[in-house]
Amino acid sequence: MKLAATAIVTALALALGACAQNQNRGATGSTEVERDTRNAALTGKVKSALAADVGLKTLTNIDVDSAGTVVTLKGKVDTDEQKRRAQEVAAAVNGVTSVNNQLTVGR
Repeated sequence: MKLAATAIVTALALALGACAQNQNRGATGSTEVERDTRNAALTGKVKSALAADVGLKTLTNIDVDSAGTVVTLKGKVDTDEQKRRAQEVAAAVNGVTSVNNQLTVGR
């Protein structure tokens, strides 16, 4: 009888441990979704700011990505001035702490 009770308690402990691990995985997944949502929101704000800027609004080939508060600009622009201005506009967006400007100049 004592052996059976020990086996049942052990089985319950293992089952509860497995449930706790699944809940932790769910929390991690939720955290990843929240991070991805924040990144997408920041990317959208930077794209909107670039589109609203008079000197840049006709440029459609600037790709914007964000990871945390760091924004990366990629693509091709026509002039050094456009490259500089794109960085300035992106850096001015609320939530951006730094800009990785990988834009290239050329036609």
